[in-house]
Amino acid sequence: MSFLWPIMLPFLVLLPLTILYYAQVQRRRRKTAARLGSLAMLRDERGGRPGGRRHVPAVMMLTGLTVMLCALARPEAPVSIPKLEGTVVLAFDVSKSMAAQDILPSRMEAAKEVARDLVARQPASLEIGIVAFSEGGLSVQAPTTNREQVAAAIERLSPEGGTSLGRGILEALNAVSIAAGEPPPFVPGATPSPTRKPVPAGSNRSAVIVLLTDGENNARPDPILTAQTASQRGVRIHTVGIGSPAGSVLTVEGFSVHTQLDEAVLKRIAEITDGEYYNAQSAEDLREIFTRIEPQAKLERETLEVTSYLAGASLVLLLIGGLLSLLWFYRMP
Repeated sequence: MSFLWPIMLPFLVLLPLTILYYAQVQRRRRKTAARLGSLAMLRDERGGRPGGRRHVPAVMMLTGLTVMLCALARPEAPVSIPKLEGTVVLAFDVSKSMAAQDILPSRMEAAKEVARDLVARQPASLEIGIVAFSEGGLSVQAPTTNREQVAAAIERLSPEGGTSLGRGILEALNAVSIAAGEPPPFVPGATPSPTRKPVPAGSNRSAVIVLLTDGENNARPDPILTAQTASQRGVRIHTVGIGSPAGSVLTVEGFSVHTQLDEAVLKRIAEITDGEYYNAQSAEDLREIFTRIEPQAKLERETLEVTSYLAGASLVLLLIGGLLSLLWFYRMP
């Protein structure tokens, strides 16, 4: 424990002096009673001998004064506080197949609607970032606690291009690093590789990536390699597959496109990073999935001023001491 105003602590020396004075008064009281040859002065107002309990109110009040002086020094102490702080990066697949309308009004619009609901339900302290990926990756919104900016970033998303899960993961990792006050570790065109000593998978409990995609990877880099990079940095990736694993022919902008969900890769990405895989084939499935992807509370050690707690305890002790004195002896100690 430390103190913001340690200058108040020397006043604690007054307490031993007070105890010595109290002991002297008690000795003087006994001598006076002995000199008068009567025990009258040693009896309480009820006519009985108070015994050792006559000291209880004084002890309570002296303890209360001790705690009060410590409170005046404004003590600080490390405490564990449950918090929902951290970073969630929503990585959206914006390939052309996301315009398909097998999930109404479209895969993209359904995902955006559910994402907006998810963002609105998060605690204000949680930072949320938005990443879009097709053949490449783009940070649409850096992690922020500003919910209006996040909602506007989600609204700007639109389908275009192919699918590179790896680029989406790398750009999401860049967003996580920026939120932690670090420079982005990955640049376009570079081969992903560990940039620091690997840590256990999922050990970074303050950051999570939610990867939403409806198709199979058809562009570099290898999504399994990038997932291993995320794992080495301790970042979990929850993967959300939109559509059917069996595949289907969809009409996108007048063209027939065959799209198939590669569940094996998405499950492997989640497994490597200590995340979870979810499959969604309807807007209702998406909504249910997002209710399960919630940041977990964690205990953080923080140094907080505990003046109010000690002040409250001292007042309770003083009140108890005063009440006992009034109940037993009809006077204050």
